[in-house]
Amino acid sequence: MKEYIDIYHKHKEKVEAFIEDTFQNNIGHVSDLEANHYKKLFQTFRSLELVYVVDGQTKLQISPNIFPNKIDERAKGVSRHYLINRLKIKENNFAFTTPYKSSPTQNLCITVSKKEGDKIIFMDFNLKRLIERLGFIEKNATFSRFQELFYIFVGFFMMTIAFAAILYAGINFFQSMFSLDLSIQTIFKPIIAATLGLAIFDLAKTVLEQEVFYKSYIKDERGEVKVLTKFLFTILIALAIETLMVVFKIAMKENPDMINALYLMSGISFVILSLSVFIYLANKKD
Repeated sequence: MKEYIDIYHKHKEKVEAFIEDTFQNNIGHVSDLEANHYKKLFQTFRSLELVYVVDGQTKLQISPNIFPNKIDERAKGVSRHYLINRLKIKENNFAFTTPYKSSPTQNLCITVSKKEGDKIIFMDFNLKRLIERLGFIEKNATFSRFQELFYIFVGFFMMTIAFAAILYAGINFFQSMFSLDLSIQTIFKPIIAATLGLAIFDLAKTVLEQEVFYKSYIKDERGEVKVLTKFLFTILIALAIETLMVVFKIAMKENPDMINALYLMSGISFVILSLSVFIYLANKKD
């Protein structure tokens, strides 16, 4: 959502000019379209989602909520004083709100108001469709849909693997506990599997959030660094636990293989040091 809002604010003047010019050249008097449930308005603006009329004197909604494909009478008579009081109507009788989440549609939108006599017509525009229509977001519909489906498949497939790893950890641990076959390995093995499952799930969640449900059109390097750092931290925890398990196993055998444990610990330390330098340089760049 943040990306759409940023794009809107960047091109706010162009968006408002487009809507105002379209009304002036193609629509004219909006009240004249009321008898036909504003069909011409919905045909002209494909991003328009909702139209309703408020009496400027009483501040009560005097029309139902009119959607492209339905009419909802329940909102008729509702007080809209909180909207009227915040309107900053320009000389051309138009007013624009900042982006917000619409209650009737649950979509991110902006509301455009037009004062005509004692009536104020409120029109909710789907922000995503509006900025796509104006070319501020360029994409091929077919390829974007394929890409979205691919990310959905990969994301949920990784989540399935994560659940399988955690399930394996739980089954393995309880089997060992009920059979009284507890050891360092039977304790640490499930922890490692569960930690890896958590890392995979977190990565899948990030992919689905950024590429499907809240798709990002603006490259956010800070976000990418945060995701990579979080994922590597989880993997490092799993590796550190694995190293600790190896150390315990070698120590209990009392053999000269302890040098191998030292090599493992040195490797983990080097990875942690490298990650620390990476985080420092990323923060310094910001």
